[in-house]
Amino acid sequence: MQEAFVVALERWPAEGVPDNPGAWIVQVARNKAIDRLRREGVLRDKLTTLERLEALHAEPEAGPGERLGEIGDDRLRLIFTCCHPALAIEARVALTLRSLGGLSTGEIARAFLSGEPATAQRIVRAKRKIAANKIPYEVPLAEQMPERLPAVLATLYLVFNEGYLAGSGEELVRTELSGEAIRLSRVLVAMLPREPEARGLLALMLLTDSRRRARVDESGEAVLLEDQDRSLWDRAQIDEGLELSREAAAGGPAGPYTVQARIAAAHAEAEAAAETDWERIARLYAWHLEIAPSPVVELNRAVAVAMCEGPQRGLELIDSIDGLDGYQPLHTARGDLLLRLGRQAEAGDAYRNALELTANPVERRFIERRIAEHASRS
Repeated sequence: MQEAFVVALERWPAEGVPDNPGAWIVQVARNKAIDRLRREGVLRDKLTTLERLEALHAEPEAGPGERLGEIGDDRLRLIFTCCHPALAIEARVALTLRSLGGLSTGEIARAFLSGEPATAQRIVRAKRKIAANKIPYEVPLAEQMPERLPAVLATLYLVFNEGYLAGSGEELVRTELSGEAIRLSRVLVAMLPREPEARGLLALMLLTDSRRRARVDESGEAVLLEDQDRSLWDRAQIDEGLELSREAAAGGPAGPYTVQARIAAAHAEAEAAAETDWERIARLYAWHLEIAPSPVVELNRAVAVAMCEGPQRGLELIDSIDGLDGYQPLHTARGDLLLRLGRQAEAGDAYRNALELTANPVERRFIERRIAEHASRS
């Protein structure tokens, strides 16, 4: 509660007193309490996990009929249980996100670009199927790993994403979630040292998380990648991530996480925003579309193309994407490109559409600043 009052003292003078101050204080205090409990839970696991990791590094990878080492980590066991092939992959990931990360049904629905009722039903059906089929709570045999690994990787990836860009709460980043995803990815790499996609996912997380300190300024406002102070980027994480991404790429045909890690590496290797190799990034996104097509990847590629071929070409690509009408980053990207093209009124409409789809207060303030800047230019 004291922390909530501190937040109020910092924000209310600038943003105004909310309509229901008491409810606002209670909600912020609740969020702070949940964050603290999660952090304490992560801390309790760390020493045990480090001990297990040392043991895993000393063990050979399991052969057929053998278990992949006894992992003293309840969360990782839960991931493997929820990712049983008896469940559809979407149900596996949704259930694990709910059980492992404590993500709300709304947050999971946003991750899947789906409706909340449909996501809730998917989770309920998955729980019932686990109970009906008596799916065991255990790490699978070595030969069972390939059929479970895609869902395990997808779960860790989405947990990290929710931590790195929180869909709810008062902060832009939920470090307890992103940190836990990185921790569990390290365990997975130790279990599967010859699996390039596990290594690629860990590389992607480290390279992305290395920018965390630069993503908000001293007043807590969001900072675009191109405007970030790169001296704040975590050099140790970058070095480790670059090495892991190279190892993953050399380990066999690159999967989607390894390709994304190479994209993150291209950003990390640029000493200044102006030195970013956008042509290389656009090519990597095109490769990503071939091996794992999705409208979100199409959007990312369109933004990269806009940076090397101009805003008009990027806008044409964005306007050809189907299925992202309810996805806030699409409208923000459209607004940015329209503004660069001098189409002020359309840019304002795009930013307002983005604002309607944004729950995180840090992101909302960022878009509101965009709208205010647009209004001042009109």
